[in-house]
Amino acid sequence: MTETADPLASTRRMAALINAFQTSAAIGAVATLGVADALASGPASPADVAARVGAEPLALERVLRALSEVGLFERLEDGRFALTPLGETLRSDVPGSVRRAAIIATDEWHWRPYGHLAHTLRTGEAGFRPAHGCGFWDYLERHPESAAMVDASMARIATARAAVFARAYDFGGLARIVDVGGGQGALLQHVLQAHPQLRGVVLERPGVIEGARAALAQAGLSDRCEVVVGDFFHAVPAGGEAYVLSWILHDWSDDDAVRILASCRAAMGTTGRLLVLELVLPPAGVPHLPTPAETLARTVDLEMLAVVGGRERTEPEFRALFARAGLALTRVLPLEGLPWSVIEATAA
Repeated sequence: MTETADPLASTRRMAALINAFQTSAAIGAVATLGVADALASGPASPADVAARVGAEPLALERVLRALSEVGLFERLEDGRFALTPLGETLRSDVPGSVRRAAIIATDEWHWRPYGHLAHTLRTGEAGFRPAHGCGFWDYLERHPESAAMVDASMARIATARAAVFARAYDFGGLARIVDVGGGQGALLQHVLQAHPQLRGVVLERPGVIEGARAALAQAGLSDRCEVVVGDFFHAVPAGGEAYVLSWILHDWSDDDAVRILASCRAAMGTTGRLLVLELVLPPAGVPHLPTPAETLARTVDLEMLAVVGGRERTEPEFRALFARAGLALTRVLPLEGLPWSVIEATAA
């Protein structure tokens, strides 16, 4: 139906967009309570589900009814609710589960910065500071439960990315790889297991390093991987032939990203290489249908703007960023089946 035939079509569409936050909030609430897990064994009445998850039956029924309208649940003729394939993704025990992501995205501490988005547009400052009185990373250091949830979510994503990276990149001729800001060591686990000739180093902040040490020990890699506490703004371990920044730079402004890159440049000498794993935005002004990877990059870019204070970048923007740190972009290698790319650089 055209807008001429239905003059209110645009108004209805805009109203749906404005109220989309209600759906997000409802998804986060049922994810937090574990409703999908409670329905994993089959259809159940709202009262039964409420008893299993500790909810008020009528309130839960109203939310289940609303989410049935967007396809997460199916309301049966007898009044029971069943999971749909879409709703199955909120279970905690299925491959590709998004339950943790739904909880983080809609938790009050994460949601509040978006209420300051107009401030962000006026000033360029992420909404996190006016919402909480501190930056994103400072907040996580002060709130270990939230930090643990974020770290676990990032570790799951990192594992999928690391598995493809370990197969896709040619590590031939390398002996030592340094993962800068390597989290709990997922990337190096996959790379070292796939390439027995390699040894590794994980650099991380104090609050994360013990998790990395334990994970690498459990994987039987303690003798091939060193775990180092440090601050990538000041220095990274020297002596590596390849330095990896896996989804690190997008968390930071251009000036801060250059500081991180400069630390890597100082450590890698004239013969090392830098491998940056990031989403890559399409160049501006080139009309085309966006790919799923580009759509994700745009969504994450808003998250960086509103919450974290970083940004996603185009290939030319990465090239300019590298040049400021004394690096030259050599190639961009998309990871097959994933939205990330390996952006390779050497000393300029």
